[in-house]
Amino acid sequence: MADIDLRQTALLIIDLQNDFLHPDGAYGRAGQTSEDIARLPKMIAPLAQTLRAAGGWVLSTNFTLVPGRNGEPLISEHLKARRPFLAKGDFVPGSWGHQLIDELAPADFTIEKIAYSAFYMSRLEWVLRRCEIRHLVVGGIVTNGGVTSTVRDAHVRDFDVTVLSDGCAAFSEAEHETALSALRSVAHVTTIASVLADLEARK
Repeated sequence: MADIDLRQTALLIIDLQNDFLHPDGAYGRAGQTSEDIARLPKMIAPLAQTLRAAGGWVLSTNFTLVPGRNGEPLISEHLKARRPFLAKGDFVPGSWGHQLIDELAPADFTIEKIAYSAFYMSRLEWVLRRCEIRHLVVGGIVTNGGVTSTVRDAHVRDFDVTVLSDGCAAFSEAEHETALSALRSVAHVTTIASVLADLEARK
């Protein structure tokens, strides 16, 4: 990242929300937890603070279940099959569960996300273009889902992308490593410590 203008760089945090990570959130209540996922906010927080202080941006994409009639969530069939515990009140815009987890808040922008890719039917690209952001440093969950889909969509839109190998996680190490290996064809994959070292070298 040595030759990248930090004013055109954003840390893109994918889905690190209370309903995913907090014990009282939708996934925590259902026993859907992972140590690798739980550690991510603590890992990413120093980078968010350092990048913002250096003139960069912090964006959060927040998975959203749009409430329909009587508040019942509009859930795609494939998600309903994989996560049958999701229910009314989960991932509702403006709710506590929908929010970025406290360790990383606040973000400069929050983007509602309704599918794996944060670009799908969202205002993410519009915000990035308006802020003249050209380089994305990506972390979040899950590596083989939201992270992979968003990174590939960023690539085809000509954004320069860095993926944080230890700033992402999946529900299994095998899925995480397989996804990272595949992303090396469209993004630079490195560690949080490496990016922090680059930022420190600029001071």
